[in-house]
Amino acid sequence: MAADQRSKADTLALRQRLISSSCRLFFPEDPVKIVRAQGQYMYDEQGAEYIDCINNVAHVGHCHPLVVRAAHEQNQVLNTNSRYLHDNIVDYAQRLSETLPEPLCVFYFLNSGSEANDLALRLARHYTGHQDVVVLDHAYHGHLSSLIDISPYKFRSLDGQKEWVHVAPLPDTYRGPYREDHPNPAVAYANEVKHVVSSAQEKGRKIAAFFAESLPSVGGQIIPPAGYFSQVAEHIHKAGGVFVADEIQVGFGRVGKHFWAFQLQGKDFVPDIVTMGKSIGNGHPVACVATTQPVARAFEATGVEYFNTFGGSPVSCAVGLAVLNVLEKEQLQAHATSVGSFLMELLRQQKIKHPIVGDVSLPRRHRGVGLFIGVDLIKDEATRTPATEEAAYLVSRLKENYVLLSTDGPGRNILKFKPPMCFSLDNARQVVAKLDAILTDMEEKVRSCETLRLQL
Repeated sequence: MAADQRSKADTLALRQRLISSSCRLFFPEDPVKIVRAQGQYMYDEQGAEYIDCINNVAHVGHCHPLVVRAAHEQNQVLNTNSRYLHDNIVDYAQRLSETLPEPLCVFYFLNSGSEANDLALRLARHYTGHQDVVVLDHAYHGHLSSLIDISPYKFRSLDGQKEWVHVAPLPDTYRGPYREDHPNPAVAYANEVKHVVSSAQEKGRKIAAFFAESLPSVGGQIIPPAGYFSQVAEHIHKAGGVFVADEIQVGFGRVGKHFWAFQLQGKDFVPDIVTMGKSIGNGHPVACVATTQPVARAFEATGVEYFNTFGGSPVSCAVGLAVLNVLEKEQLQAHATSVGSFLMELLRQQKIKHPIVGDVSLPRRHRGVGLFIGVDLIKDEATRTPATEEAAYLVSRLKENYVLLSTDGPGRNILKFKPPMCFSLDNARQVVAKLDAILTDMEEKVRSCETLRLQL
């Protein structure tokens, strides 16, 4: 607690001296010093309250008392590794299995989403005997070396694309090659994956897996057209590969209509592997991989043990169970549906009012679902040029108005809403009212400058 007594300037100076500059801060020009949080609110060292629209890790709310109590009570009794029999790990696996399609019935527990995706890659390669991976453009799947290699968002700024990695177009019906006026964008984008697979096979490559976030986040809060995953899975399976659904940012009821975002693709679609992280532990380091019996058996047949020192510990599993209990008790999945729909409607009104708002919802496509919402800011409606500088300015001004929001997407022009699931109707009203005021002010300044230019 002593560190909380330091001034913000002293804390910043120490961070700049001791922490790598590659570990970046939100709002680097004027970072916020957060000292506590509760629910959907965060508080700085002066006691100022901010609405948190960024933190999809504190899934059921910052410092939720039931989750905190579960960790504390289990810590007082036992915290050891999963090589000992304990009820928590099997109870947790059973609860998770009840939320998933029946074939996904074998679980591995880990510490982070990156570890989960790394294990998914290993599982896919052991099961198929193949090496290569198909990913979506702009994807990010984690910070381990194996995952940087399959994350175009990262590898394009580092060592480049490996020969065993194949990139398919992002199924973006606002900016991609097949847009809202296309008769069947799901099939069109899936055929792009088919083409990528065929091109790889012509070079003698063999596909182990297709990796995709169920809702691409870093790519710009994208909602793939319904039916896309089923079509892609067909092409991948024909090539001998498996389908990995990365639910690390979007699982656990965030989409409202379903517990898992991949379920938006239709009841008949079942991935071969599902990875989980972030929200699974509400801030506690918990992650999980769920897969089928055939995939798990192929991995077991190697004879090599899989062991994770902290994954599946009694405390981690107690926390995971508590998160599931809170989701159910507080009906947060239904809450995400109602509040998300309300927020989307408020944002649609902003689109009508402000030309800079390019994409929130159109008749055949939407930019959000539940409490996973993106607002695409544009300079020009005809060209849909990303309004990158304006987005950065808007986020900075919102912070000054005690709303924490961030940007994403290839052009860093997407305002992304991924708040804790307890985010309320009143929060939605407050945030959009502040957004509206700032956008109005921006437009008035532009008009003033234009008037001055004409006068001169």
